[in-house]
Amino acid sequence: MKPLTWYRELADSRKRRENGCFLAEGRRTVGLIRALASASVEELLIIGDAAEKDAAGPPACPVRLLTEKQFSSICTAKTPQGIAAVVRIPDGSYGNRLPEDAGNRLLLLEGVQDPGNVGTLVRTAAALRFQGIMLSSESADPFSPKAVQASAGSIMAIWLRRTERYLDCAQELKERGYRLLAADLTGEDPALIARVKSPLVVMLGSEGSGISDQIRGIADTTIAIPMDRRNAESLNVAVSGGILMYLAGSRK
Repeated sequence: MKPLTWYRELADSRKRRENGCFLAEGRRTVGLIRALASASVEELLIIGDAAEKDAAGPPACPVRLLTEKQFSSICTAKTPQGIAAVVRIPDGSYGNRLPEDAGNRLLLLEGVQDPGNVGTLVRTAAALRFQGIMLSSESADPFSPKAVQASAGSIMAIWLRRTERYLDCAQELKERGYRLLAADLTGEDPALIARVKSPLVVMLGSEGSGISDQIRGIADTTIAIPMDRRNAESLNVAVSGGILMYLAGSRK
């Protein structure tokens, strides 16, 4: 039986990578992960007694019962819901080798450092039928507790690649025939997304400084969401990404 410190250490990025697992917390998050990738759930952690263990349903993994104090000591949520899961991180998530069949709508995040924004973008991408996300190594780890919570379990719905070679990944996709569209305040009308017939990658930059010159250099087009800058300087990156992904999903 693992010591409680093992579960608590999964909040640390290095420990997650060493152990190949992350901790998902909450009924909705754990429920969706079990529905999407039940084979990846290695252990369920539940507050309560044997009756509550039976009520959890017939899991295909071990169930460990904890006291409320024990459970609170391993979770990061301020108000734990009494259920968590140890989930295996999908192979290749920290590598730069892209899936052979990557899908026709992808997202790239460069330097998006807020884990809440990363998790929200994962959730939105999954909802709008994007198939994968590439993240720079400066972006928040999508398997961190806050990112997993913000994804509400959608973290297992799409493939992820967090790598310092994200530009190489983007260039490889361009050579495969993908159109690279980067969000930039000086870009073109985003309505052009709907006219793109080829597979595409929507590329978003950091919350503070936007896309880098390197991203701007490899992008086929830069796009900007029209807005009244007298009232707001910019949009939150997760909001911007949601708008652009929605437009990409409306392509004929």
